Amino acid sequence: MYIKKTSFPRAVKLPDGTIISQADLPDESIVRWVASRKALLVKAVYFELISRRDALERYDLSEEEFDSWCASFRQFGQAGLRVTKTKIYRQP
Repeated sequence: MYIKKTSFPRAVKLPDGTIISQADLPDESIVRWVASRKALLVKAVYFELISRRDALERYDLSEEEFDSWCASFRQFGQAGLRVTKTKIYRQP
């Protein structure tokens, strides 16, 4: 079995004790981003499991889109990433 060498760790332990690994990241072909996948990617970038640049390229995301995910996650947690609750969490 071949394991690709990367400059990033294969797994990281989060402050709550959970462990996320490269294998936990969403598939590259994902087109439907639910809140749990968004939160996982934000955590992976924050805890340096994957670089921000690699995440944007791999998932074809714009910087503005990813920045909005990060801001919503920081302010409201995973619930803030739900599209159906946009009016509640993102008031002008």
